[in-house]
Amino acid sequence: MIKFDKAESMKSLDDIVYDEMIPAGEGWMHPLLKGQVLRIIDLEGNQGLDFLCYDLHNPEDHYSATQTIINQKKLYINTGTVLLTESGKPLLKMVADTCTCHDTIGGACATESNTVRYGHHTLHMKTCRDSFIMMIAEHADKYSKADLVPNVNLFAQILALPDGSFEFLDGISEPGSYVEFEAMNDTMILISNCPQINNPCSGYAPTTNRVVIWDK
Repeated sequence: MIKFDKAESMKSLDDIVYDEMIPAGEGWMHPLLKGQVLRIIDLEGNQGLDFLCYDLHNPEDHYSATQTIINQKKLYINTGTVLLTESGKPLLKMVADTCTCHDTIGGACATESNTVRYGHHTLHMKTCRDSFIMMIAEHADKYSKADLVPNVNLFAQILALPDGSFEFLDGISEPGSYVEFEAMNDTMILISNCPQINNPCSGYAPTTNRVVIWDK
């Protein structure tokens, strides 16, 4: 298990300009303008969340796991991590984190991977990739399935093993755990609140997450 020091926020919920609930298994797509701060709250604990971000004005320049990992020289993200695009442009900086365990390599659950991991009886189950596709379909003038790239998994433990494989571990986020990202440039946020009942990262019982935004 990889953990970092917690970093709590001094921001007050009395000052938010946006407040939305994301039910388990649903998606959310919303712009975050430069200087604004997004908090993602794991209301009941152990709820994995798949997260992507894009240059708002150039959607083809999306979050890059490779650029981010190389720049910070570690696989996991924590307070101070800057999420970079393919071009190296900084989009978001994690400015608060009370969970301290987030993954960059496990990817989003999909029908194909679920049937391999858990069996063909899961073929009908909704996945994070499904939620991503439904969200970008609402912005089809700018986004397509080609823009679905390796994502960040918030509130999730995915352990990289010495042989190059990795293992999904039990979730460890407590009820009310949160992360905050400050927009370093205008950014489009794409989230899937994971519906996966077979993955221990979501405690086998997916729940609602909350997102709030403060203005710059």
